[in-house]
Amino acid sequence: MISRRTFLTNTCDGLRGIALASLLAEGGLLASDEPLRPQIDQANPYAARPPMSVPRAKNVLMVFCSGALSQVDTFDYKPELIRYDGKPLPGNEKLTSFQGENGNLTRPLWPFRPRGECGKMVSDLVAQIGQHSDEICYLHSLTTKTNTHGPGENVMSTGFTFDGFPSMGSWISYALGTENQDLPSFVAIEDPRGMPQAGPNNWASGFLPAAFQGTPFSTTKPIRYLHPPGDGNAKSDAQARSVLNLLNQRHLEQFPGDQALAARIASYELAARMQLSIPEAADVTNESQHTLTLYGADSTNGNKAAFGRNCILARRLIERGVRFVQLFNGAYASGGNLNWDGHSKLKEQYDVHAEILDQPVAGLLADLKQRGLLESTLVVFCTEFGRMPMFQMGTYGRDHNPNGFTCWLAGAGVRAPFTYGATDEFGFKSTENVMTVHDFHATILHLLGLDHKRLTFYHNGIERRLTDVHGSVVREILA
Repeated sequence: MISRRTFLTNTCDGLRGIALASLLAEGGLLASDEPLRPQIDQANPYAARPPMSVPRAKNVLMVFCSGALSQVDTFDYKPELIRYDGKPLPGNEKLTSFQGENGNLTRPLWPFRPRGECGKMVSDLVAQIGQHSDEICYLHSLTTKTNTHGPGENVMSTGFTFDGFPSMGSWISYALGTENQDLPSFVAIEDPRGMPQAGPNNWASGFLPAAFQGTPFSTTKPIRYLHPPGDGNAKSDAQARSVLNLLNQRHLEQFPGDQALAARIASYELAARMQLSIPEAADVTNESQHTLTLYGADSTNGNKAAFGRNCILARRLIERGVRFVQLFNGAYASGGNLNWDGHSKLKEQYDVHAEILDQPVAGLLADLKQRGLLESTLVVFCTEFGRMPMFQMGTYGRDHNPNGFTCWLAGAGVRAPFTYGATDEFGFKSTENVMTVHDFHATILHLLGLDHKRLTFYHNGIERRLTDVHGSVVREILA
């Protein structure tokens, strides 16, 4: 039994709590897990939309190293791996991984040195990127749910191993639209050597409206069908577009509320505007010689020069308000010859790939900073999974490792210089502040002012989201 006085006190406390909750809800200050779907105008699906909370970043520029970049040869310094070189991994002496039995531990194939004023230890393989360590938040404890390249790329881009799910760029475009109505809100820039293994899955819209899929192009692969046929002229083209617009509008008036029709009209109108905007945005030839040299775009190495031009293109698109740019380094499965899949000849192949990657990405970071774009742009550097700290039995390469790898963030809203998480003393398995790809995605969305639990799309009876039913924002890395 409770006294009358205690009952009245508890009742008053409860009523005060109800009143406070009501006031917070009216002011939009009450946290909620209820879905909050963007209000999409089908006639203008690319219009900029407000975020759910105050954003730290306005745009995302993702550098995706396809093929699984080795963390122990780049950013994850392990002195014990040097000391135990040539010895079995303690407790896992006969470890079998993706392609079979592994041999003994193998030291990093390039020396590590302190970089930047913070003294972060980074390999000579990516020395120029390492020099920007004062701007970088290193995440050394990523894990993923697969050790196969295609599904691994799917997970990093969409959150799921299977095909058919929307990519992160599509989710962000769906939520926020874009600030430049003459360019796509989401652009995927393929490596000059070819398409990544999972191909268009990396920039697909899945079950989201098709308007939010990525538009793939690069400086070596212009957008197809952008230019009008050679037998036409500007006047006749303008007249044809005017008549077509009139017919579309009359048809839309006959079927008011037909969202699919409105979306198709919007896509055609964007395509028409892109005929004027894309050639200017993609033309890197008017960049200064200083800029071309900064990115390595004037290199005698053709692949490096082409990737450098792609990096310049990425910066130009971010500069023009494109919401999400996904920049690929590495192509399809090729025994490691065209991407970072170093199973048999890692040293020989990585020397080639790093020459293509290092200077252009370092130049991109430097250029974004000097133009003030890092203040509003989140740079994401990722790969689908890591590699083992030992060579595979009978080879000179490292097998797949989904249990511990490194990605990094730089720019808007990110704590830097900073290191978060850790693998064990050999770089084999994440042991400290273990992160999943869902945590990674949740944090990226948070930096854009989006709640990963509330950004949903109803599909086949399920409220789908980028992070499935998992993920937590890693607040320790926020500035």
